[in-house]
Amino acid sequence: MKTLDESIETTISETTNSFFKIKKSSSLSGGCINQSQKLFGEDGRIFFCKKNSKSFLPFFKSEALALEEIGSTETINVPKVIGFGEKEGHSFLILEFIEEGRPTSETGEELGRKLAALHQIRQPFWGWDQDNCIGATDQPNTKTSTWIEFYREYRLRHQFDLANRKGQTFASMETLLQNLEFFFTGYSPYPSLLHGDLWGGNASCDTNGKPFIFDPASYYGDRETDLAFTYMFGGFTASFYQSYQETLPLSPGFDMRKILYNLYHELNHFNLFGGGYASSAQSSINQLISKIP
Repeated sequence: MKTLDESIETTISETTNSFFKIKKSSSLSGGCINQSQKLFGEDGRIFFCKKNSKSFLPFFKSEALALEEIGSTETINVPKVIGFGEKEGHSFLILEFIEEGRPTSETGEELGRKLAALHQIRQPFWGWDQDNCIGATDQPNTKTSTWIEFYREYRLRHQFDLANRKGQTFASMETLLQNLEFFFTGYSPYPSLLHGDLWGGNASCDTNGKPFIFDPASYYGDRETDLAFTYMFGGFTASFYQSYQETLPLSPGFDMRKILYNLYHELNHFNLFGGGYASSAQSSINQLISKIP
């Protein structure tokens, strides 16, 4: 019976049509959900591998599909998918290893322009072909005909329900959910292909300063959700925002919708980590409610 490492070696060998044997591996930092490793082959090749429990396999499959869909657009660089599988109670995802480098003066500008190009990839529906995850939280992507319905039911209400199961309630939650239309007065978004989890830790550049993104939680939604999350923890340059705006200008009202869209991530961070994210989410709700007539 094959071991976990042997299953990983077989997956790489079959996908690349070249025998691969692990010489050594090293742990990589940066993630809090999965165990990440750099795999060194006896032939000198290097791959990136994520591992988790067997139950995480559907999430690795959806991540692989998202990377392949983004990659197929040829708009912005993402790691190539090698394969995924499960063995010995563990699941794994193997990707191209991209050596990270130092950003150049052009990195931010190029990232903004290429993200704008990705956001011009459209579908006639909101959602995605399958559910996935945001961090370790289930993320439903039921295809929906209107953005307000999708965001209300499959983003905010889903997170509110998860919080409620933990005993956490939020004042004016239902009032907000029933008045989302207010924040879209004069604004009609279209379904864009999104990264879905675009914080500074999921964007980098290679040794030539060329940007790439990874760890997607993709679906078709309002492009402003990707932009909003870049502000939550920072890490993006002024040239990134300027380039995006020049390529695909944002609509009036973004500053308020940014609060609405980051509420989803505040709720998700509460459901994942607890702590002060509940008060952050309540503060955002209060801000939004104060704007409703």
